[in-house]
Order: sequence, then structure tokens, then C-alpha cells
Amino acid sequence: MSAPPPDAPHAADSLALHDIDPGTFDAIARARGGGAAVTVLRRGQLGKRMLLTAALRRSSAAFEEPYRALARMHRENPDRWQQTMLHPYLDEGLARALAERAHGGDPDLTWFGELVHAGPAALSGPRLLTTECDGAVLRLRLADRGPFRAVHGHPPADTQTADEVRHWQQLLDGAWQILVRRHPWHAEAVAACLSTLVPLRPAPGGTSVSSAARRAYGAVALSPPADPVLLALTLVHEFLHIQLGALLDLVPLHGPVSQARYHAPWRPDPRPLDALLQGTYAHLGVCDFWSTEHTTAPPDLRAAREHTTWHGYTRDAVDTLLDSGELLPAGHRFTETMRGALASPPPTPPLP
Repeated sequence: MSAPPPDAPHAADSLALHDIDPGTFDAIARARGGGAAVTVLRRGQLGKRMLLTAALRRSSAAFEEPYRALARMHRENPDRWQQTMLHPYLDEGLARALAERAHGGDPDLTWFGELVHAGPAALSGPRLLTTECDGAVLRLRLADRGPFRAVHGHPPADTQTADEVRHWQQLLDGAWQILVRRHPWHAEAVAACLSTLVPLRPAPGGTSVSSAARRAYGAVALSPPADPVLLALTLVHEFLHIQLGALLDLVPLHGPVSQARYHAPWRPDPRPLDALLQGTYAHLGVCDFWSTEHTTAPPDLRAAREHTTWHGYTRDAVDTLLDSGELLPAGHRFTETMRGALASPPPTPPLP
């Protein structure tokens, strides 16, 4: 196993720099951070977006008026300001505008003015999916229009029909009941983090696809899965991609990505270190999900089979990460904690 360089800063130093206590960091690494971890990471996302808006204000005179409107909102309606700043595609939109300015361009910022003055519905559509189980509520905007959805890497679906919206609602109702009653630790985190569901077109042949994007905090994109269990699994899987991306914005876990490529047991193509880390972490949540389904749901051979498969894949990927020589001290701690979670899964709390 490769060790970090002897002169590298200790992992705890990186955590303290960004106000992440070791307990929260380790809980995130076990895929059991809950709402407390989401609160810490969301604060980091707000800070990043504040920096991006300030940078664009310095770069573009056209940004001055909507920036001043945003500042007034911060003073007069802090809750609406936070909702606006955490719109999933604000990060991507600001980053693109800054890149265009850096190359001498004049970006179209109409979308930002619409977001500030009219709210998220102006950018992503007015439809909301709301579901409740045992007092726990999940609210997701059904973003079936608007810019930046292509950041998810799959073709977005057209504006959803009334029947399609009803189908999403039925799937979400079933998935939320599964999460709340059998995976309450994941339900808490999913509800705290996710704000947006982006419908995608299925892959050729009808295979369901899903995606999270590094610059779309809070958005999960997917085509309709076959059943509520798979939607519950997808929400957990993509949430963990989002959570790791938010952590990486605060705490480097690896150095600059090298040209090296590594075997990912779930893919035919070798992957760079950052992609392997993302996949391994998300699949730790997949293991956790199927393990709990196997022990708490009605007898289901699918759950046992899926857990066995993904546990083996994830264990092998953890070993590859630790042997890569590319992890920083915090990354070693994170990956060792993942390995510990695979060896001794967190106890399943008693269900009501």
C-alpha cells in the first residue's frame, strides 16, 4: 500500500482549514453523514458561489444590476437568497460566464436576471414533486426545461406531459417510503441536499440512465427507473456523488490527476483516479442500500445478489485507490474509512 509523502500535511490539518471536524469527515466517508454533513457542505457551496458572483461582477458590467438585486435580496429575504444561491445550475452558469469573459467574450446573462427576479421556476420550470412519509417530506423541482441541463452528460427529456408527471410522482412516493422506513439515515441526507430532479431520455434500448454533475449541487438527473426500489437506490447513489463533489470543493483528497488509468470493476474502460474515487464512494452507498434491503425488506433474492456483487467490486476498487500513490493524507483517511465501512457496516438502527 502506498503511503503519503513524508512532508505532506497531516489529514487533520486539511480538515481544520475548512472547519470540518474529523467526526463529520469520517461519517461522510462511511456514507452516513446525514443532515449534519449536508449542512457543512452546503455552507461550502454557498461560499463558492459567493466568490463566483463577486468575480463575475468584477469582470462584467452587465452583471452589476442583477448582482445588486441579489445583494438586496440577501438583506431583505435571506431565505430566498439562499434558495437562489443554491439553485443547482448557478455554479455551472457562473463558471461558463467567467470562462467566456476570460476569452474576451460577452456572455448572455439573461438567465441570471430571470433567476434573481423571478425565482427558480423561471429557470427550471414551475412543477414541484412533493412526497411525505411518516412526517418526513421530500420536495423536488421537476426541471424539464431551462439551460445547463446538458451538463449531466445525457440528453434531457422534453417538457413532461401530465401523465409523465403523475408517473414521476408515483415512483417518488414509493421510493420515499422505502427510504424513510428502511434507510432513514439516507432519507435525512437526501431531503437535506436534493432540490431538483431532471428528467432524462433513456439510453438506446430503453435502459435507464442517471447522473450527478460536479457543478450542479442538489440536482439528480435520471430517466424513469423500472420501480420505486431502483429510484430509491438511484437517489442515494447520485446524492453520494454530489456529496463527494462538495467535499472535494473544500478538502483535496488527491493531487492533480495523472495520466494513470485504473481498473474499475463496474466498467469496461480504465478510469482516472478522480473518477475511480467518485465511483467507489457512490458504490459504497449501493452496498449499504442492498445490505439493508436484504435484512429489512421482505425476502428478495435481488437484494442479496446485488449486495454480493457490489461489495466485491467496491472492496477491490478501494484497494486500487490505496495502492495508487495519488491520494493525499485526507484521501488516505477517507479511503481507509470506506474500507472499514465495507468490513464492518454501520449498524442498522431499529425501524419503527
